[in-house]
Amino acid sequence: MSRFRSVAAVSAAVAGCATLLTAGPAQAVGSVHLYKVYYDSPGSDLGGNASLDAEWVQLKNSTATSVSLKGWTLTDASNHRYTFPAVTLKAGAIVAVHTGKGTNNSAHLYQGRAAYVWNNDKDTATLRRSTGSVQSACSYNSTKVDYKVC
Repeated sequence: MSRFRSVAAVSAAVAGCATLLTAGPAQAVGSVHLYKVYYDSPGSDLGGNASLDAEWVQLKNSTATSVSLKGWTLTDASNHRYTFPAVTLKAGAIVAVHTGKGTNNSAHLYQGRAAYVWNNDKDTATLRRSTGSVQSACSYNSTKVDYKVC
């Protein structure tokens, strides 16, 4: 009976290690996620394009492969929606989505808005896949800082 308990204990330990090994690689794969929200642009909020462009959200691709963001959306709690154009985020890359107008490139995308999106005190940024499923969300509730690392 003692030998039976030892075999059962070893079997349980092996099963537990297998579970841990299985969970590890899934986490190592990474994701495309909200990385930082700079919600209170410097200076007075007078609505000029430079001020609007100083309000942004960064996405980070922590996977080992490039990811197409075409059709993905970024929204705030008031449902201001930005739909990503045909853009690919390379492995390990970060892209900033600015509120104002500008020329899109691999590191900066522009919503083309003439008004602020992100509230200076509290809000929630939500990144959704083209299917509508939530990929990442980041909330903040502070006027003591101008940004939130997600």
